[in-house]
Amino acid sequence: MHRTFHALAVVLAVVVMTSPLGAQQRGTAPAPAAPMVLTVAGFPDGGQIPVKFSQAAPGVATGEGLSPAITWTNVPAGTQSFVLNMRDMDVVRNKTSDDQAHWVVWNIPATATGLPEGVPKGAQLADGSYQISATGQMYRGPGAPATGPVHHYMFELYALDAKIDVTPTADAFETRANVIKAIQAHILGKAVYGGLFKRPQ
Repeated sequence: MHRTFHALAVVLAVVVMTSPLGAQQRGTAPAPAAPMVLTVAGFPDGGQIPVKFSQAAPGVATGEGLSPAITWTNVPAGTQSFVLNMRDMDVVRNKTSDDQAHWVVWNIPATATGLPEGVPKGAQLADGSYQISATGQMYRGPGAPATGPVHHYMFELYALDAKIDVTPTADAFETRANVIKAIQAHILGKAVYGGLFKRPQ
């Protein structure tokens, strides 16, 4: 009889120690969720951005002005929308702290897993999201001149717990500032992908 109770106690102890509840009782934190991952097609993170994704310009090696295909995974639970912010870290606007606004897309639906190559122009896209750049209501490709240094371009993706109430204005920098301000209390996760570019000689 005593042996039976002893064997049962051992089994129960093993169950408690190997179960999630047992881990909590020992003070072991659950494994953290995997971070959100952003991928920009056509070049590796930190690599050279292909010319086809750059600005078209007369008299120089030109691009097609196409936005690259972008995908993301490991979206945080509770995500209600996404914001994409593409920046040129090496351009400062009018002696201010503003870097170049190459592409801001906001209120991307929570169901989205990316953006296709060649997003069309227009203030509002088919999925209800909005876009703007220093060029207008469109993607602005890299345009660092061949005679200068390589520029660093960053794609930043934010997962938010809400959609934001921001209306595009005529000024891309003002609109971007409004978007960044609006997301501050709603960020669930962030992912970043970088690229380098200057025009070929």
